[in-house]
Amino acid sequence: MLFNLPNLLTLFRIAVIVPIVALFFFFEADWARWTAFGLYALACITDFFDGYVARQMNLVSPLGRFLDPIADKLLIAAIILLLVAVGGLSGAIVVPGLIILLREITVSGLREFLAGVRVGVPVSNLAKWKTTIQMLAFGFLLVGPASPAIIPSQLIGEVLVWLAAALTLVTAVDYLRAGLRHMTEE
Repeated sequence: MLFNLPNLLTLFRIAVIVPIVALFFFFEADWARWTAFGLYALACITDFFDGYVARQMNLVSPLGRFLDPIADKLLIAAIILLLVAVGGLSGAIVVPGLIILLREITVSGLREFLAGVRVGVPVSNLAKWKTTIQMLAFGFLLVGPASPAIIPSQLIGEVLVWLAAALTLVTAVDYLRAGLRHMTEE
């Protein structure tokens, strides 16, 4: 079925990108940041639940397997570009954002190549941790200056984005090592 619950959750993750970005560009208010954060948090939660629901309800589908990684990459890329545009990622903090973005594109290309030679690359536990830390980092950075003074949201986000970038490099090397074996076969 095309529009089963897991696929709808994944499509929500894609659709919510536009309102998140619009809130930042059309409203310069704390409520807009918090609303964008809430939508982003819901999108991050769907990243877990779409696959979980698909497996539990036996609704795993080719469309879901296709859309899920695309939804992940679109959400993360949009948030990185948004944060750069509004100054949430600026100066040296752009570097971990760039590392994350480059890894996402590289691994997507690698997965596409490997699918063409009928080789699957499972998601590692370290990659799941990377994603979790990355999502937390971008959540803190989205809230940024709207957070209460007692919670240094920007600083927490910056520390977490560097940690996510470090894990991103490690997981990229893992994926590339696995993929290169298949690229160099004659």
